Amino acid sequence: MVKAKLIFLAIAAFLAAGSTGIWFLISEKQAAQERREKFFGASKDYPTSGGEKMKVEW
Repeated sequence: MVKAKLIFLAIAAFLAAGSTGIWFLISEKQAAQERREKFFGASKDYPTSGGEKMKVEW
């Protein structure tokens, strides 16, 4: 009975550590992406009125 409890506790600890590691990995990727967008980010407003024509006129 004690051996089964130890196995169960070891599995639970492994799952908890694994899920915590995955959570840290995902949150770090999101934070890095937010920093990247803030640093390299361009304006999200792209005005389409006015400007040059796309077709070349000869």
